[in-house]
Amino acid sequence: MNLWQRLTLIICLLSLSAFALPGKAQATTVAAEQASKYLPSLRGQRVALVVNQTSRVGEQHLVDYLLAEGIEVVKVLAPEHGFRGDAGAGETITDAIDPRTGLPILSIYGKTKKPSPAMLADVDTIVFDIQDVGARFYTYISTMHYVMEAAAEQGIAMMVLDRPNPNGAFVDGPVLEPAFQSFVGMHEIPLLHGMTVGELALMIKGEGWIQQAQDLSLTVIPVADYARTEAYSLPVAPSPNLPNDQAIQLYPSLCLFEATAVSIGRGTDFPFQVMGHDEVHLGDFKFSPRSMPKSAPSPKLEGQIVYGKDLRDSDLQGLDLSLLISAHQAFTKAGVTFFTAPDFMDKLSGTDALRKAIEAGQSEAEIRASWQADLARFKARREPYLLYP
Repeated sequence: MNLWQRLTLIICLLSLSAFALPGKAQATTVAAEQASKYLPSLRGQRVALVVNQTSRVGEQHLVDYLLAEGIEVVKVLAPEHGFRGDAGAGETITDAIDPRTGLPILSIYGKTKKPSPAMLADVDTIVFDIQDVGARFYTYISTMHYVMEAAAEQGIAMMVLDRPNPNGAFVDGPVLEPAFQSFVGMHEIPLLHGMTVGELALMIKGEGWIQQAQDLSLTVIPVADYARTEAYSLPVAPSPNLPNDQAIQLYPSLCLFEATAVSIGRGTDFPFQVMGHDEVHLGDFKFSPRSMPKSAPSPKLEGQIVYGKDLRDSDLQGLDLSLLISAHQAFTKAGVTFFTAPDFMDKLSGTDALRKAIEAGQSEAEIRASWQADLARFKARREPYLLYP
């Protein structure tokens, strides 16, 4: 081997190492891409899919993949944001026909959140494959809850194809109190629970959080070569207002601002990556929310010039309360109402204690100390259901 060949080999090896760093998610294989582990169970079954745009097998949608494999897919059950993921937050999803496959798409976000017996009359197995982001108030896990319950009650098998949790390294925030249960918080888990949807499905069944839990035939296909502390970059945006990894990282902290007068960038090209207000200036960065039909039809502070913070280069992770506390202080000083939807704040938090602590002027350290005992109990409670180190 001559000198030039040796140099070329060294450069190639260095290039390969740059794209295969230890601890990264390149080696991770999601359940949907492990066909041998679930296709045999689906053959001969009439299958309903709970899927959206994140339900991919490589570059192919799971629906198309299963049909190509000869699986009898009879319908799609569409969650929040719709089957293709192009509906805004809170938008009612309507029944339709998928133009590509001709399959009926039945909404389970809107008036019907739990599939009815009529919707599942021709179904033997339900497959759930949706990318979650690890925050209790992200509604896909609430949808999974209702689908599991319907399956248990109607004697239908349930299969969850698991995917990594991009915020899986964090277990933080208040544990939900039953009095504050809602569709943005259904389970006695912390705001950041550190579990995958597969692990949560096992816990929902195991803890009896659904009716007739003991009757549910549940199968979870795990992610291969995954550890919850690994960084995981989502290949497809999980919803219209979480367009990139930075937004997903900031989402647990910024979503609480939804119950306040502060904009967190809905109606901009960088949702969940900025924050600000038109009257109470929270920083020097300026932006102006506008109507964006596919992601924010009527955003907060639409058409106003908003002053605040640009967090697109922030290294904030997990649950950070400093932004919320400092914004509340600024609003209080200006005599402007901060918590414009206090009941919604309590639903997002899973308790009224967080809002009341902020209003009382408690420090972040004091607030965090208040939920440590509950977090310790939760970690012990979840232990039997964990699939990954």
